[in-house]
Amino acid sequence: MSAAAGAGLAFDIALCALVLVAALAAVAGRDLFGSLVSFIVYGLLVALAWVRLEAIDVALAEAAIGAGLTGVLLVGTAARLARLDAAEPAPAPRLAKALAGVGAAAVATAIALAVLALEPGREGLAPLVAREIGVTGVENPVTAVLLVFRGYDTLMESIVLLAALVGVWAASADEAWGGRPGLRLHARPRGVLATFGRLLPPVGIVIGLYVVHVGAYAPGGAFQGGTILAAVYLLAAMAGIVEPPSVSRMGVRVALAIGPAIFLAMGIVGAFAGTFLFYPVDWAGTLVLAIEAALTASIAASLALLVLGPPARPLPGSAR
Repeated sequence: MSAAAGAGLAFDIALCALVLVAALAAVAGRDLFGSLVSFIVYGLLVALAWVRLEAIDVALAEAAIGAGLTGVLLVGTAARLARLDAAEPAPAPRLAKALAGVGAAAVATAIALAVLALEPGREGLAPLVAREIGVTGVENPVTAVLLVFRGYDTLMESIVLLAALVGVWAASADEAWGGRPGLRLHARPRGVLATFGRLLPPVGIVIGLYVVHVGAYAPGGAFQGGTILAAVYLLAAMAGIVEPPSVSRMGVRVALAIGPAIFLAMGIVGAFAGTFLFYPVDWAGTLVLAIEAALTASIAASLALLVLGPPARPLPGSAR
């Protein structure tokens, strides 16, 4: 074994150990905030593991959504519980913990056995995707699968994301409906948060748009780029640079619905050509890019509003 291979193996073993330690700390921690931090660290380590497996698209999604926005949602939930003076949930009984551990171990074992049972040299559907990718108008096989070969899965995911936001909004008080989501945020005018809230958004917008554009031929795409744009908006909102919009504004609703609507419209038009979500070869690349752009707007708006939460502040002059 060469020195480089040995170093890579040692790094992988250390990374696996750290993933397990972070997972145990997140599940078995007695302090709620400490468990949340461990969960975020776990997500970042898993993203690094995906990088080692050369699954860059999955790594970007895990870092942005699995560790990033999910971590922010959990931290926001913990802060809300603290403001409500809600007691932390009682620890689960030992028997329940043991059963959960046994179940998790059984699932992990089943997955390991399934992977080991695969025939040596098996490549799955990769050769088929590589052979047919020319008809998709893109060069990134992940984008080709998500938007062309298995486009209906991505379409349903975008609709589910919108439905989740509607569910969050449904939790708002009647008198606040139609108002602004979340509580009013304040930041010191010359503090660290306000400074970063002014400096980072232009850079984040450029990076987010680039990630969407590059997804046609390299790792990236609407979900990753939309998550970055959502994070940029949330940073600006936390810094007090922008005020969250009213959920009843037409522009907000158009931004939320435009991605699934255009995606579904493309599918219906394709159905008249013989196949749902069919793209003419000459126009496939342009149509995929249009869908990616629309999905980016909807994903960014949905994720940002999910983190901000249900409407909590009635608009000035509204009925109380």
